[in-house]
Amino acid sequence: MSTFGGLNTAYLGLTAAQQGINLAGQNIANAGTDGYTRQRIEQSAVGAPARTGLSATGAQTGQGVSVDGISRLGNSFLDAGVRSTAAQSGYAGLRSTELQRIEASLGEPGPAGISTALQGFWSSWQGVSNHPGEAASAGLLIQAGTTLAETVSSGYRALDAQWTRVRGEAATTVSTLNDAAARVAGLNASIRSVVASGGSANELIDARNQVTETIASLAGGTVRDNADGTVDVIVGGNALVSGTSHRDLALAGQPTMGAGGGPVQLEWADRPGVAVPLDGGKLAGAVSLLAPASGGTGGAISEAAAAYNAFANKLANDVNAVHRTGQSTSGTGNLDFFTTTPGQPAAVSLSVVPTGAAGIASGAPGAGALDGKVADAVAQLGSAPGSPDSFWTGIVTGIGTASKAAQQHEQLADAASTAAVGQRSSGASVSLDEENINLLTSQNAYQAAARAMTAVDEALDVLINHTGLVGR
Repeated sequence: MSTFGGLNTAYLGLTAAQQGINLAGQNIANAGTDGYTRQRIEQSAVGAPARTGLSATGAQTGQGVSVDGISRLGNSFLDAGVRSTAAQSGYAGLRSTELQRIEASLGEPGPAGISTALQGFWSSWQGVSNHPGEAASAGLLIQAGTTLAETVSSGYRALDAQWTRVRGEAATTVSTLNDAAARVAGLNASIRSVVASGGSANELIDARNQVTETIASLAGGTVRDNADGTVDVIVGGNALVSGTSHRDLALAGQPTMGAGGGPVQLEWADRPGVAVPLDGGKLAGAVSLLAPASGGTGGAISEAAAAYNAFANKLANDVNAVHRTGQSTSGTGNLDFFTTTPGQPAAVSLSVVPTGAAGIASGAPGAGALDGKVADAVAQLGSAPGSPDSFWTGIVTGIGTASKAAQQHEQLADAASTAAVGQRSSGASVSLDEENINLLTSQNAYQAAARAMTAVDEALDVLINHTGLVGR
């Protein structure tokens, strides 16, 4: 190798060290950047050229160092684990939040709950039993019955509003999902172009990973790598993103709770009527919550609303069944105390029929105006086996149990997600200590290469400018 070759070798070492310094600075600058994956410079030794003929004898040194590329220290398996746990966390988190809201809307135990209204209602019947026909006791009973009906109606309407809100938020989530899919397709196009031209697409891949994690948290799914640097995103067994193209999703089904139009479901925009099966994500949680009631196995919101209706019907039927056996102080019998409107939810349309003492059947037929046996019998309904109170307690207990189970699921899913992110970060995140060492190593290599270049330069100067001057 000629002396000029040594100059080139030193130069290659100088440029390689410079790129190492720049890359260490890039890693340090992005140590706090969300989603950034640390990078490493890939180098290899440049071998000696082949020698032929008379020059083929003797050992020959290499020709320096080559920078082959900048690698991204990510792990596709750990990335897949993060997406999978993000999908489960999104699903469990939404369900836990909404079930806690259902539980909170019950107001149990508390002064605004149905249990308290029931206690006041039965107590008012006892007052009528003690003072049949009196306007004061009758007024208190009518007010207590109206308060109870309004409390039931308020609880049902809260669920109706919650259902509408969750559906609206789900529709917004679908729009966000479609935007994310379009962004992945755009990043795929940019990455493919950069990779084809021999450039580094590491930062673009980091950005794409963040978007695919967002998609996973919204709708679950999986990511499949392609040879050209692009990825496909699979949701419900079909490609949401395929290379540089994507498909849109739409939320279809009934617009309000209890309305027609079929159950709420996610569909492909170009294939209406075909549901997209989801294996996780917030949308899966929302669709499960919005499902119609089905004997206890349907959506949590609709099931709770159906429980309100069942309670309202039971309350009206139990009270009316006893009330019809009596007669008012004016001698009128077969009277209803509660009524509901056909075609409307019982919980909303429940109302009190009597407007005064004349409409309350407090006594047994033929027992006289001062008899309060029927009123007393109605008052005892609250403590009887299978009472409306125990029915309501069962509803509250069921909702509370479901809410607690959802919270535990959320805690486990969040823990798994945190562990997956931590495991990935242990290999992909930037260590400032490590980067400082790499920076010092590259700086020393730069200084060494510069000294080697200086030594070769001085040798050439002597050979070119001073050879033959000795002895003159």
